[in-house]
Amino acid sequence: MRKIALWGLAQCLLWSRVSGIEKRDECDPVYVTTTIFATKTIYTSVPPNSTVLPTSPGAPWGNTTTTLSTSIGSTTSVPFGNTSTTSSVSSTSIGTTTSRPFGNTTTASSIPSTSIGTSTSIPFGNSTTASTISSTSIIIPTSPPFGNGTTATNTASTSIGSTTSAPFSNTTSATAIPTTITSSTDVGTTTSAPFGNTTTATSIPSTSIGSTTSAPFSNTTTSATIPPTTISTSTSVASSTTSQPVKPSPPILPPLPPGPFRGFKNAVYFTNWGVNTGFHPQELPVSELTHILYAFADIGPDGTVKSSDPVVDLQKRYPDDSKSNRTRNAYGAVKQLFIHKKYNRNLKTLLSIGGWNYSPKFGAVAATDATRYQFATSAVKLVTDWGFDGIDIDWEYPSNDAEKENFVKLLEACRHAFDRYSLLHGLRYRFTISVASPASPQNYEKLDLAAMNRYVDTWNLMAYDYSGSWDTVSGHQANVFEYDENPAGRKLSTEDAVRHYKSQGIHPRKILMGLPLYGRAFEGTSGLGQNYSSVGEGGPQPGVWYYKDLPKPGAKVIYDDVAKATYSYDATTRELISYDDVRSANFKAEYIQWRDLGGAFFWEASGDKGGAQSLVNTVSKNLDWLDETFNNLHYPTSQYRNIRWGMPGE
Repeated sequence: MRKIALWGLAQCLLWSRVSGIEKRDECDPVYVTTTIFATKTIYTSVPPNSTVLPTSPGAPWGNTTTTLSTSIGSTTSVPFGNTSTTSSVSSTSIGTTTSRPFGNTTTASSIPSTSIGTSTSIPFGNSTTASTISSTSIIIPTSPPFGNGTTATNTASTSIGSTTSAPFSNTTSATAIPTTITSSTDVGTTTSAPFGNTTTATSIPSTSIGSTTSAPFSNTTTSATIPPTTISTSTSVASSTTSQPVKPSPPILPPLPPGPFRGFKNAVYFTNWGVNTGFHPQELPVSELTHILYAFADIGPDGTVKSSDPVVDLQKRYPDDSKSNRTRNAYGAVKQLFIHKKYNRNLKTLLSIGGWNYSPKFGAVAATDATRYQFATSAVKLVTDWGFDGIDIDWEYPSNDAEKENFVKLLEACRHAFDRYSLLHGLRYRFTISVASPASPQNYEKLDLAAMNRYVDTWNLMAYDYSGSWDTVSGHQANVFEYDENPAGRKLSTEDAVRHYKSQGIHPRKILMGLPLYGRAFEGTSGLGQNYSSVGEGGPQPGVWYYKDLPKPGAKVIYDDVAKATYSYDATTRELISYDDVRSANFKAEYIQWRDLGGAFFWEASGDKGGAQSLVNTVSKNLDWLDETFNNLHYPTSQYRNIRWGMPGE
C-alpha cells in the first residue's frame, strides 16, 4: 500500500515538473490528480482499507470524472467536455464505464446494492441516470443514442427484463397489469431509445418484467406502477407518421379558457395592395394596436397557402434596407411588420388568408383530408417563415352543409399543425387562429359555431355591411341596434349577432367587434330607409368612400341615437353615406365593455384619419386597457436569415 501511494506521489511530482504546473497540495497520497489537456481525473476520500487505485486513462478536452467508491475498475475517457460521475457507492465493485462522447452525462448515485455491470456508451448528448436502486444487480444498460434519456429510479423490485428501443418518439405504456409469471433476481437490459425518445421505469414493486419491444416514430415507452408479478412482451406500436396525409387529429393542446383578463384587443387589417396606393407599414399606429391582420394570402388548388404579392410582401426595398442580395433575407411588408413587433412586444401579427377574392377556393380545399393537411402545414410554414403570430381565416362564406362540416375540419387541421410545431420546437407559445365571422343570420346560420369554437381563439365579427348596393332602400351599414327604417326582412344589428354567438357557447371575450373605416353611399335618395337610384362612383370601389374622405363638403352629419350609428346627407345632391365617426366609435367602445367583448378591429388601416379624428385611436383610448400578452420573436425554422436571427441591427 505504501509503495503504491509513493509511486502515485512520484508520478504526480514528475508530471508537475514536466508540464510546468505547480500543484503540490494535490500531490498527496490520498488525493492524487492527474492533469492532461486541462482535464482532471480525481479519486477522493479513499478509506484506509482500500487496496488499489488504478490508473484511469486521460479524459481529454476539459472533462471531469469523479469516483468516490472503494474499489474501482477501469474508467475510460469521457472526451469533448463531458462529465461522468459515480458517487456514494458503498458496495463491492463497479465494472466498466465506457466513454460517452460529445457532451453527455451519466450519473449513478446512492446505490447500496452488490454490483453494477457494464454501462455502454451514450453518444451525442444523451443522459442515463440510475438512482436509489436497492435490488441485487444491474446488468448492462445499453446506449440510448442521439439525445435520449433513459431513467431507472426508485426500483425496489427483483428483476426487470429487456426493454428494447423506442425510436422516433411514439408512446407505449404498460401499467397496472396484475398477471403473474415467475420471479427473477436481476435487472436486465435496457436497449437504446434513439432520436429524442424517453424510456422510464419507475416505482416498480413487482417481481419480473419481460420484454417491451420498440414503439417507433416519436414514441415514449413507459413502465410505471406495476403491481407484483410479471409482464411478458408488449409488441411494437406502429408508426404514427406516414408519407401520406392523414386525417387530422384533435388539438394537441387544449383550447385556452377565457382565463384572467389581460386587456382589450384593438386590431386592424392592413392590406398588401394598400402599399401600391401609398399606405406603408411604417404608417400604422402601432402604439394603439395589439394586433395587425395582414391581408390577404392566396390559396393554391392543392391547398397550399402562398403569398398573393411576393414583391410587396417580401421583396420591396425601403430606404434603410440593404441592397445586397448575398444572403436570403425578408424585405417588404414582412420585414417592417417584424420590426414593429420587435419594438412593441404586445403587438401580434396574423396572416389573413382568403378574403372576398380568394374565398371561392375554400370549398374545394376544405373538402378532402389531403388538401386540408396541405393547407394547414403550408400555413404553419408561411407564418413561421414570415415571423407572424398566427392566422386569420376569412372564408366568405360556406354555403351548404358539407362546407359547414368541412370548415370545422379545416380549423381542426390548422390547430393541430400549429400546436405540433410549438411542441416540436420547444416553444411555450400558442399560435392564434382567428376567423373573420359574419354578422348576418343568412351566413352565420350556415356555420357550426359551437364546433368551430373548439379551435378558434378569436372571432372577428364583421359588424358592418348591413346595408349596401344589394338592398332596395338606403340604410345604416354598421348600426349597433335595430331601428325602424331597417329594410324589410333585413333587421340586422350587432346586438343580435352578439346574442347569437353567445347562445352557441362562445365566450364574449373571444369576440372582437368590427368597425368600418369606410362608408357606403346611396345616391338619389330622400333619406334613411328610402329608395335610391345608384351607389355612385365611390373611392376604392363603386359606392364606397374612405372614412378619411368623409364627410363630403356640404353634407350634414347625423347621429341616430336609436341605432347608435352615423350617416351624412347632402340635400342638394341627395346623397346619403353611412359610416362610423368619432361619436359612434366612442359608443362602440362603451358597448364592447358593457357586453364584455374582447375588443375591436377595423377594416382597413388605410381608410383612417390621423390625430384626434382617428377611429383606431378613439377606440384605443376609450377601451383604456389594451392586451398585454407578448408576441413571439423566436422562429428557428424561418428560411429568412433576418427573421431567424430576430432582425439584428434593425
